[in-house]
Amino acid sequence: MKKYNIYIGILAIGLALGWVLFGTSSSSTTTQQEHNHELTESENQQWTCAMHPQIIQPEAGDCPICGMNLIPTEASSDGLAVNQFKLSKNALALANIETTIITRNTNISNELVISGKIKENEKNTAIQTAHFGGRIEKLYINSKGEQVSKGQLLALIYSPELVTAQEELLTAFSMKSTQPNLYKAVRNKLKLWKLSESQMNKIENTKNVIPNFPIYANVSGIVTMKMVEEGNHIKEGSPLLKIANLTTVWATFDIYEKQLSSIKKGDEISITTNAYPLKKIKAVITFIDPILNTSTRTTLVRTELNNKNGLLKPGMFIQGKLKSNLKIKENSILTIPKTAVLWTGKQSIVYVKTLGNEPVFELREVLLGNDLGKDFEIITGLINGEEIVTNGTFTVDAAAQLQGKKSMMNPKGGKIMTGHENHIGMQELKNEKKDMKFDRLHVSIKFQEQLKGVFNNYILLKNALVNDDSSTAQKAANDLISTLQKVDMKLLTDTKAHNLWMNILKELNTTIKSISSTTAIKIQRELFIILSTHITKSIALFGINQKVYNQFCPMANGDKGAFWLSTEAQILNPYFGSSMLNCGSVKEILE
Repeated sequence: MKKYNIYIGILAIGLALGWVLFGTSSSSTTTQQEHNHELTESENQQWTCAMHPQIIQPEAGDCPICGMNLIPTEASSDGLAVNQFKLSKNALALANIETTIITRNTNISNELVISGKIKENEKNTAIQTAHFGGRIEKLYINSKGEQVSKGQLLALIYSPELVTAQEELLTAFSMKSTQPNLYKAVRNKLKLWKLSESQMNKIENTKNVIPNFPIYANVSGIVTMKMVEEGNHIKEGSPLLKIANLTTVWATFDIYEKQLSSIKKGDEISITTNAYPLKKIKAVITFIDPILNTSTRTTLVRTELNNKNGLLKPGMFIQGKLKSNLKIKENSILTIPKTAVLWTGKQSIVYVKTLGNEPVFELREVLLGNDLGKDFEIITGLINGEEIVTNGTFTVDAAAQLQGKKSMMNPKGGKIMTGHENHIGMQELKNEKKDMKFDRLHVSIKFQEQLKGVFNNYILLKNALVNDDSSTAQKAANDLISTLQKVDMKLLTDTKAHNLWMNILKELNTTIKSISSTTAIKIQRELFIILSTHITKSIALFGINQKVYNQFCPMANGDKGAFWLSTEAQILNPYFGSSMLNCGSVKEILE
């Protein structure tokens, strides 16, 4: 027993010595390896702010803007951050993409540029109403826009009530000497129906009832609304015509909430119109709406303009320039060109080129300040010295969308599905498509018809690529340019819709002209990817009152995938033609 106790003691001592000699070393080695691994990770890790992604730091700490703790950036397999994407230099050249390094502008004039419209002067607008009920036997106004003068005959109305009242007048007139109060009461009743003394005297003298009674204009002006047609039955007080005196008009502007401190009543404003850009009209602000529009975050500002020559027409787009009451300090204004900004309806975004020689971009949301003519003031979102895309912005946005990155059309980002996913993947696609949808802008049917003409020429170009016919594709591109020139942007009376179309139009023209300048079908197909994205955005925003199939091929665009539009569900691939004619699937239906 004693011998066993000795053996156990020796074993325990041996284990203790082994732990002292080797365990510590092993633990130390392991700890050192872990430390080296963490050190390597730390050397490659960058840190950013969740609220200000433009902040990139080599080590952890606090955000210099908001003070929040920095978080590690996520890197993709190609070494890019999660929201970054790369474009080839060939793509940059084809799309004519230009970038600009932004700087603080010390030469900003203390001038505010605002956009607006010419409207009728409501103080000089009248509604011509019917003072008695009846049927319109004859209407002498054929359409709106006609000039009328005060006292002009507008319509003849048959009124059973008025016929009866005239017969009562003749009866009372015959008893005038014996029943003077009755006679006076009947005449007062007719006066309430706006019959004049001369009209009542004529009825008494001729002793004849007027069956179709005339309606005369109460004011002079232009008919801006016709609310009845010949043969209509009307009630007492029914509106017949809206007549506006356009010798004076209103110039109205929408001022953003953040600009209100820059203006006041009595400020001088210089106004120019799109119709007469060289003619400057001097005026003063006469009214600032005391109520803010909560949906647009704007307030209406108004001035009154003399229009005796009739050059200013309601509906005209105008631009106003006024001296801001705010003092702009030196080096306090960061500005960017308007061409750099994309609007999604709820936010403004730009594309930033990251530091380095590689063409790597990422989307950045910005808060815009004052409109400075060709530039916007930047409140937040960018810092001095960053490089942004100033030409070809929509094309860069299209590239971001194709690579599954955040974009104007796909604000949450996410990879494009290839059509080979399981049911869970298809549900994700449906959810993703919901996120991609824009709120349809309200535009005129005529504009939609003109845009549909552009789409029809796009289909001819697509069909030429399907048939591997580069010459026909070149001709279709030339026809598409002609059709695009016929789209009347003046039909877009909403400022947001007008600005969006201007941006898209510039990108469309650049891409289509590049297609028309070559017969190399490979280049045509590369450019067609960009063109398809712009046409899709146009239809999603404005609509063409037609069912359109948005189709996708996962093998196009170097296996990154590419979309195109079609008028039918059948897949006819424009990116591969006869070599893989039926590669692809329908991803969405635009209506």
